[in-house]
Amino acid sequence: MYDFANSGYTTVVITAVFNAFFVAAVAGGAPWATFAWTAALSLSYLAVLLSAPVIGAWADAHAAKKPLLLAATVGCVVFTAALYFTGPGTVVLAIVLIILSNFFFSTSENVIAAFLTELADSKAMGKVSGWGWALGYLGGLVSLAISLAYITWAQKQGHGASEFVPIVMLITAVVYAISAAPTFIWLKERAQPHRQLEHPWKRVVQTLRQARHYRDLWQFLVCIVFYQAGIQAVIALAAIYAQEAMKFTSQQTIVLVLVVNITAAAGAFGFGYLQDAIGHVKSMYLVLIGWIIMIALAYFAESTEMFWVAANLAGLCMGAAQAAGRAIVGYLSPPARTAEFFGLWG
Repeated sequence: MYDFANSGYTTVVITAVFNAFFVAAVAGGAPWATFAWTAALSLSYLAVLLSAPVIGAWADAHAAKKPLLLAATVGCVVFTAALYFTGPGTVVLAIVLIILSNFFFSTSENVIAAFLTELADSKAMGKVSGWGWALGYLGGLVSLAISLAYITWAQKQGHGASEFVPIVMLITAVVYAISAAPTFIWLKERAQPHRQLEHPWKRVVQTLRQARHYRDLWQFLVCIVFYQAGIQAVIALAAIYAQEAMKFTSQQTIVLVLVVNITAAAGAFGFGYLQDAIGHVKSMYLVLIGWIIMIALAYFAESTEMFWVAANLAGLCMGAAQAAGRAIVGYLSPPARTAEFFGLWG
C-alpha cells in the first residue's frame, strides 16, 4: 500500500503534470526552464546522496524505520500540497518546493524498501518487490486518473493550466496521505535495535572502508549509478519532450503516462516472478538490454506511433528494473543493516 501511495507523487508531479507546467507556465517557456527543472531535481538527489545512508544507519541502530517513514511521508505530502501556491513567475518558490518534496519522497522510497527483508525470504524477494512496484504503478495510475478527470472538467469550464494545476497538486497530496494510512496502521517493525551500530556517520564510513567484504553488492550499486541515471532522465524529461518535441497536448501526455503506468505495472509484476525463477543477474541483463533498445527507438522516433512504442517499452523495463534492483539489494544486504544499505541503494 505504501508503494501504491507514494507513486502518485512521482507520476503526477515529476513525470506527467508539474514538470511541463513548470517549464511552460512557471518559467514562462524561458530558454533556461528545462535546465532549471533538472537542476532542482539534481540538488534534491544530491541531498539524498549525502543523507540516505546515514539516515538508514540511524534507523538500523534504533529500529526506527517506521517513525522515519512517517516523517518522510508528512514532509512529502506537505510540500506537495504547498505547490498549490506556485504559478507564473514563482520560479524560486517552485524550485524550493520541488527540492524538498522530492527529497522526502526519495527518503520514503529508501525506508519502505528496507522493510522488504522483513516481509519476504530470499527465494521470494523478487516477486514481493514486484508486487509492491506493480501496485505502485497502479497507485500512480489512480492519482493521475483522478487528476485527468479534474483537468478535463476544469478545461470545459474554461480554466487554464495556472488555475487547475495547483488544484491537481492538492489532489495528489491528499491521495498520497489517504493511501499511506494503512501502512502506519498495520505495518509492524520487526527489526531489533542494534546499539553497536550507533554513530551513523562512523557506521557509513566504516562500511565504505569495508567494501571488499560486500563485493557483489558494491558492484551492483556502482551499476545502479549508471542505469538509474538513465531511468531518472526519462522520468524527469519524458513529458517535457513529448510536449515540446513531439507536440503532444497536455491531455495526450497524461494519457500516454497513464498507459505507460499500466505497462510498468505489468513489467514489475511479471519480472518479479521471472527474477525468482532464473536469477537476479540474468533478469537484470534482460532489463538493461530492453532499456538500450528503448533509447534507440526514442532517439529515432519522428512519428507519434514510434514514440508510443518507445514509451511503453520504457514502462515495461522501468517497472522491471526498479523491482528487480530492490530485490537484489535486499538479497545481498546484511540482515541487521538493511536500512543503511537501502540508503546506499537510494
